[in-house]
Amino acid sequence: MDQDEILLDAEDRMEKAVKIFHDQLQGLRTGRATPGLVDSIRVDYYGSPTPLKQLATISIPEPQQIVIRPFDASAVSEIVKAIQSSDAGMAPNSDGRLIRLNVPPLSGERRRELVTRVNKFAEEARVAIRNIRRDANKHADQAEKDKTMSEDERDATKTSIQDLTKNYEGKVNEQASAKEQEILDE
Repeated sequence: MDQDEILLDAEDRMEKAVKIFHDQLQGLRTGRATPGLVDSIRVDYYGSPTPLKQLATISIPEPQQIVIRPFDASAVSEIVKAIQSSDAGMAPNSDGRLIRLNVPPLSGERRRELVTRVNKFAEEARVAIRNIRRDANKHADQAEKDKTMSEDERDATKTSIQDLTKNYEGKVNEQASAKEQEILDE
């Protein structure tokens, strides 16, 4: 791999790690109702785990309520079971055609638990980014051993990789602190 390939690969993988972290944060409940709270819940639909957003429309008619309208009315009971078994912490109310979820306000203890989860997710994302840095540095060392890259090019590549790492760790830290504020300020 040459210098550009190593850097592009590392940047692409770091971008994916940040995206995964962002998606995890979307699923964390603050005091407000958002579709992200239930989007990724997997429903056992005809024997295969299917994301809820593929089985129903999810709307927010009020700030504290989520309404789920399944495309197939026979899936209502499976969706209810999936929500109950998830860690969303909400009790679904179903009338046979649609499902209503009331988002209860957060207690102080629950807020602290959520902040702890945000920090855990953030650390997992930072570890993933550092692992990508390690892999990219190995590729640079290997390229130098294979004589496809000079020592100076390898060092410049490693410096660029470190800059990418700092940049993406900064993005993770920004998102984590914004989510913490959102949780604590509600």
